[in-house]
Amino acid sequence: MKTKSRSIKYPEPKSSALVLREAVALPGIGLTFPVRLAKAKLSALLELVASGQEVVITSDGKPKARLVSAEAAKSRKVFTGMGDHLKSMPVQTQGPFADELVRTDRDGRGW
Repeated sequence: MKTKSRSIKYPEPKSSALVLREAVALPGIGLTFPVRLAKAKLSALLELVASGQEVVITSDGKPKARLVSAEAAKSRKVFTGMGDHLKSMPVQTQGPFADELVRTDRDGRGW
C-alpha cells in the first residue's frame, strides 16, 4: 500500500524576530551584532535598518561600523569656502603685519 506523502509548510518566521533574539543592546551604543552574525543575517539586518532601527556591528566587542537607513542619513553642510568668513573679519590696523613677522623670522634664522 502506497502512502501519500504530505509536505507541511510552516509559516516562515520574520527574520527580524530571529535577529532580535541574538542581538545585544549595549548602553550608549544601541543594538549591536557581531561581525559573524551580521554576515550570516545581512538581509535581516537590512530589514531592520529599512524600518528605522540603527544597527552597530562589532568586532572583538568593539564597535566597527554603523548601519543606518539611507533616508535617515544626515546630509552634510556644503563647504562654500572661507571668502564670506574672511570678509567678515576686521581689518588689521595695529601691530606688525604678517609679512613683517615672516621677514623678521627669516632674517633671524639667516635664510
